[in-house]
Amino acid sequence: MIPEGNTLEDIKQRERIIRDFYHEWKEKNPSQRKYNLSLKEYINIRMVSIVETSEHAAKNYLSTLAVLQLDAILVGAKKVSIRKTKPGNKNQQPFERMMIMEYDMVGIGTIKMTVGVRRRTQEKVQYCITAISNK
Repeated sequence: MIPEGNTLEDIKQRERIIRDFYHEWKEKNPSQRKYNLSLKEYINIRMVSIVETSEHAAKNYLSTLAVLQLDAILVGAKKVSIRKTKPGNKNQQPFERMMIMEYDMVGIGTIKMTVGVRRRTQEKVQYCITAISNK
Protein backbone atom coordinates (compact mmCIF):
# COMPACT_ATOMS: atom_id res chain seq x y z
CA MET A 1 0.00 0.00 0.00
CA ILE A 2 1.46 3.33 -1.09
CA PRO A 3 0.52 6.35 1.04
CA GLU A 4 -1.20 9.08 -1.00
CA GLY A 5 -0.82 11.97 1.47
CA ASN A 6 1.76 14.73 1.61
CA THR A 7 2.92 14.45 5.20
CA LEU A 8 6.62 14.04 5.89
CA GLU A 9 5.93 10.45 7.00
CA ASP A 10 4.06 9.70 3.73
CA ILE A 11 6.97 11.04 1.69
CA LYS A 12 9.53 9.08 3.74
CA GLN A 13 7.46 5.90 3.27
CA ARG A 14 7.26 6.44 -0.51
CA GLU A 15 11.02 7.04 -0.58
CA ARG A 16 11.56 3.65 1.11
CA ILE A 17 9.16 1.98 -1.35
CA ILE A 18 11.09 3.42 -4.32
CA ARG A 19 14.50 2.42 -2.92
CA ASP A 20 13.28 -1.11 -2.14
CA PHE A 21 11.79 -1.38 -5.63
CA TYR A 22 15.09 -0.39 -7.28
CA HIS A 23 17.05 -2.89 -5.19
CA GLU A 24 14.64 -5.70 -6.19
CA TRP A 25 14.79 -4.53 -9.82
CA LYS A 26 18.60 -4.68 -9.79
CA GLU A 27 18.49 -8.26 -8.45
CA LYS A 28 16.13 -9.31 -11.27
CA ASN A 29 18.17 -7.38 -13.88
CA PRO A 30 21.86 -8.16 -13.28
CA SER A 31 22.89 -6.14 -16.36
CA GLN A 32 21.18 -3.13 -14.71
CA ARG A 33 20.04 -1.79 -18.06
CA LYS A 34 17.18 -1.89 -20.58
CA TYR A 35 17.18 -1.27 -24.33
CA ASN A 36 15.32 1.92 -25.27
CA LEU A 37 13.45 1.56 -28.57
CA SER A 38 13.58 5.29 -29.40
CA LEU A 39 17.30 5.83 -28.73
CA LYS A 40 18.25 2.35 -29.98
CA GLU A 41 20.66 2.22 -27.04
CA TYR A 42 20.72 0.87 -23.51
CA ILE A 43 19.72 3.02 -20.55
CA ASN A 44 21.58 2.00 -17.41
CA ILE A 45 20.52 2.12 -13.76
CA ARG A 46 23.21 3.34 -11.38
CA MET A 47 23.30 4.53 -7.76
CA VAL A 48 22.56 8.11 -8.89
CA SER A 49 19.33 6.77 -10.46
CA ILE A 50 18.14 5.50 -7.09
CA VAL A 51 19.26 8.56 -5.12
CA GLU A 52 17.74 11.18 -7.44
CA THR A 53 14.54 9.31 -8.25
CA SER A 54 13.73 8.32 -4.66
CA GLU A 55 14.33 11.89 -3.51
CA HIS A 56 12.18 13.56 -6.18
CA ALA A 57 9.50 10.99 -7.04
CA ALA A 58 8.67 10.35 -3.38
CA LYS A 59 7.30 13.90 -3.10
CA ASN A 60 4.36 12.98 -5.32
CA TYR A 61 2.07 9.93 -5.22
CA LEU A 62 1.72 9.68 -9.03
CA SER A 63 5.49 9.96 -9.49
CA THR A 64 5.93 7.08 -7.05
CA LEU A 65 3.44 4.99 -9.06
CA ALA A 66 5.32 5.90 -12.25
CA VAL A 67 8.65 4.64 -10.91
CA LEU A 68 7.07 1.24 -10.27
CA GLN A 69 6.62 1.00 -14.08
CA LEU A 70 10.38 1.34 -14.62
CA ASP A 71 10.72 -1.31 -17.34
CA ALA A 72 8.00 0.21 -19.53
CA ILE A 73 9.48 3.71 -19.13
CA LEU A 74 13.08 2.63 -19.84
CA VAL A 75 12.00 0.78 -23.00
CA GLY A 76 9.30 3.11 -24.32
CA ALA A 77 10.26 6.70 -23.42
CA LYS A 78 10.99 9.08 -26.30
CA LYS A 79 13.58 11.87 -26.32
CA VAL A 80 11.99 15.34 -26.34
CA SER A 81 14.96 17.62 -25.60
CA ILE A 82 18.56 17.90 -24.48
CA ARG A 83 19.71 20.20 -21.67
CA LYS A 84 23.01 21.24 -20.19
CA THR A 85 23.84 19.93 -16.75
CA LYS A 86 23.09 22.23 -13.81
CA PRO A 87 26.27 24.06 -12.75
CA GLY A 88 27.30 23.20 -9.19
CA ASN A 89 25.11 20.07 -9.01
CA LYS A 90 27.52 17.34 -7.89
CA ASN A 91 25.18 14.50 -8.98
CA GLN A 92 25.21 15.86 -12.53
CA GLN A 93 29.01 16.40 -12.67
CA PRO A 94 29.83 13.08 -14.41
CA PHE A 95 27.46 13.95 -17.26
CA GLU A 96 28.12 16.14 -20.28
CA ARG A 97 24.41 16.64 -20.99
CA MET A 98 20.96 15.55 -19.85
CA MET A 99 18.32 14.09 -22.17
CA ILE A 100 14.70 14.74 -21.31
CA MET A 101 12.49 11.83 -22.32
CA GLU A 102 8.74 11.34 -21.97
CA TYR A 103 6.44 8.37 -21.72
CA ASP A 104 2.63 8.43 -21.64
CA MET A 105 1.03 6.03 -19.18
CA VAL A 106 -2.66 5.35 -18.77
CA GLY A 107 -3.87 6.41 -15.33
CA ILE A 108 -0.77 8.48 -14.57
CA GLY A 109 -0.27 10.72 -17.60
CA THR A 110 3.00 12.02 -18.97
CA ILE A 111 6.10 10.75 -17.21
CA LYS A 112 9.39 12.61 -17.53
CA MET A 113 12.60 10.62 -17.40
CA THR A 114 15.90 12.49 -17.28
CA VAL A 115 18.84 10.53 -18.68
CA GLY A 116 22.42 11.63 -18.15
CA VAL A 117 25.04 11.10 -20.87
CA ARG A 118 28.44 10.35 -19.33
CA ARG A 119 31.52 12.16 -20.55
CA ARG A 120 33.97 10.05 -22.60
CA THR A 121 31.96 6.78 -22.51
CA GLN A 122 28.62 8.31 -23.67
CA GLU A 123 26.90 5.78 -21.37
CA LYS A 124 23.20 6.66 -20.87
CA VAL A 125 22.17 6.64 -17.18
CA GLN A 126 18.61 7.01 -15.93
CA TYR A 127 18.83 10.05 -13.66
CA CYS A 128 15.31 10.81 -12.47
CA ILE A 129 11.67 9.84 -13.12
CA THR A 130 8.66 12.00 -12.24
CA ALA A 131 5.03 12.31 -13.34
CA ILE A 132 4.51 15.72 -14.93
CA SER A 133 0.81 15.61 -15.77
CA ASN A 134 -2.14 13.41 -14.99
CA LYS A 135 -4.88 12.19 -17.28
